[in-house]
Amino acid sequence: MKKLLILISITFAILFGCTDAEMASNNLSKAAEQFEIERRVIFYNGITDTYMLTVEGRCAIKVDGVDGQLELTCKTGEKQYKKHFLGLSDNVTYFVEQLKVVDVDVYHYRVVFKPEAIIPDIDLVISK
Repeated sequence: MKKLLILISITFAILFGCTDAEMASNNLSKAAEQFEIERRVIFYNGITDTYMLTVEGRCAIKVDGVDGQLELTCKTGEKQYKKHFLGLSDNVTYFVEQLKVVDVDVYHYRVVFKPEAIIPDIDLVISK
């Protein structure tokens, strides 16, 4: 019962507590996490004023503050992915640009449900 009340509270906060800009931003983020948005990620050295690296494609981004790195997971084809780890420092920063316009609905929030994540594949490793 307690979990149900928490879920209902979160749902009401999402439905009634967001501005159009917040809802569009949330839906764009979800679309990017599903590899639906083309992005360009540029890494820049602030001391030398040079671009260090550019990654373009359908990439999901995660900032790992503990390790001081940016993790990019990019979809390169049907069931094909590449993962990049890029170290961040006081002189290295990055900029993420969305390359194409994407339609998102500001009146409905988006939920992505993946049943295969609930029942994962299991790898069994037996030592000899």
